[in-house]
Amino acid sequence: MPDLLVAAAMSEAVESVSLARPLGSRGSRSEVVESGPGELTATATAVLTAIPAWWRAKASAAGLADQWLDIAYAVEAQSPVDLPLDPPPLGDSWSSLSPEQVGATYVEALSPATRSRHGRHYTPPELASHLWELARKSLGMPPRKQVLPGVVRDPACGAGALLLPALREHLHASYGADPAETIAGLPDLVQGVDTDPAAVWVANVALAAEMLPTVARIPDEQRKPLPALAHVGDGLISPEKAVRVVLMNPPYGRVRLSSVERNRYKHVLYGHANLYGLFMATAVESLDEYGVLAALVPTSFTSGRYFANLRAHLGQEAGMSAVTFVEDRSGVFTSVLQETCLAVFERRRRQKTRITSLGSAETTIASVKMQRTSEPWVLARRSDDAPIAAAASAMTATLASLGWRASTGPLVWNRRSKDLYPTWGPTRSHVIWAADIDGGILHRDPARDSMRYLALTADSDHRVMVLDEPAVLVQRTTAPEQSRRLIAAHLSQGALDDRHGRVTVENHVNVLRPVAADPVLTTEAMTRLLATKTLDRVIRSISGSVALSAYELESIPLPDRNVVRTWNELEGAALEAAVAAAYRPEGV
Repeated sequence: MPDLLVAAAMSEAVESVSLARPLGSRGSRSEVVESGPGELTATATAVLTAIPAWWRAKASAAGLADQWLDIAYAVEAQSPVDLPLDPPPLGDSWSSLSPEQVGATYVEALSPATRSRHGRHYTPPELASHLWELARKSLGMPPRKQVLPGVVRDPACGAGALLLPALREHLHASYGADPAETIAGLPDLVQGVDTDPAAVWVANVALAAEMLPTVARIPDEQRKPLPALAHVGDGLISPEKAVRVVLMNPPYGRVRLSSVERNRYKHVLYGHANLYGLFMATAVESLDEYGVLAALVPTSFTSGRYFANLRAHLGQEAGMSAVTFVEDRSGVFTSVLQETCLAVFERRRRQKTRITSLGSAETTIASVKMQRTSEPWVLARRSDDAPIAAAASAMTATLASLGWRASTGPLVWNRRSKDLYPTWGPTRSHVIWAADIDGGILHRDPARDSMRYLALTADSDHRVMVLDEPAVLVQRTTAPEQSRRLIAAHLSQGALDDRHGRVTVENHVNVLRPVAADPVLTTEAMTRLLATKTLDRVIRSISGSVALSAYELESIPLPDRNVVRTWNELEGAALEAAVAAAYRPEGV
């Protein structure tokens, strides 16, 4: 991807530009996000006004001349800015850019606030190519040898990165056909939709640049301007005709829906809506009977509570036949802590899900029984975790079903900062911070002692903020470099007594308590269980994030209650061995 300094330098060659129409958001709905001309930065405008010169270089290199060097003639797409009549010359660094790099430069030139607010994110070329490869495998297509069997659509196409590999392979496979007919048929095979007019124009130029060698083989008198394959529109509106493939890297983030929209999506909603979940649901509904959805998305849909209904819907309508976990979490979504995956869903009934990971190379992890329920999907991230994950996915009991309830600590410290004190008093409660349970032992981290006690000032504080019974405390977030994701400590009656009989738990800690009259495990035994190596590997196969929600904690699969009950008297190596044996697949 070119350095943004290159794009910034180009602005010096642009004397004046103006927006022809306001910009919308990348892939999100106009009813949801409002945006205007101010969102197009000077650098982004400079990128757009430099593209005609890039086109001229590409067309000339393909052997074209005259009007084909003029992007306004050559491509049937309206620029969102007034283009210079005489494009400024470009250096070698720009004229040699690939279509993917030009699109990436536009996206990167947008302000960080715009990209974050509207969920616009750049798809690295290697991930775009890999996503198409996964889709092609599901379709049974050999690489570069078979033309597209049906419509390939991206409902949040941005600058067109995901459509380029499919178009490129189709043109290669079509080499022996009439080039004019090949170009004329593309609008019925490759379709992009986005609400950002500037991104749509960049996408059309990038896709048209791939057509130039084919155009060069058409006799001069038969050449026509290249068709626009991307259009401004709402990607959450299903196409009139079913499509064979949906490729997407959709926008993400919570969104407030109108009553009409919430009713439309009620079958896939649980609580608040996330844009990328809506795009996944719409995409599946748009597939034909042999259709494939290949999506670059956060992995939160595989385990989060708010995606429970979506999981059930996907499992019934188009099972996940393949998932590739992206080892590098940076460069795709806003948060570097967000685990990302390439997920493939098929209308055809499959029995297995192929799991791989993608780093410097693709690594096969396992092939597991396809999961179709609303419960969190157990998917191993490492090959040595595959047997444990397979055994866990077959278990029907969970912490919740065995009588345990998890909740997130109620204290959000910056909302109560004026009520936090370093010393105890009769109307104050001892605060437990996440750092106080590092290492699995409840202690008092000195760095938090200046905010050690909460003044119980609100009428509801004694009911909401106070914990006065034994429990298991579990860190809700861990650092990426930590060796464990499950870090639990026992809050015993003695520990409560040492803290004046009550504590207040900060919201980076989950609280696990038995709610059954006869709990299967004591709080001491539950703490020991969560400290085992096997349970840590199970939770890593449920949540790839460094954050562990109370819902995911409650959803940890467990064996039969009679087996679990025998763990009460075990500890140390004996407990490790017993738990490992319980999560060993049958016959192993």
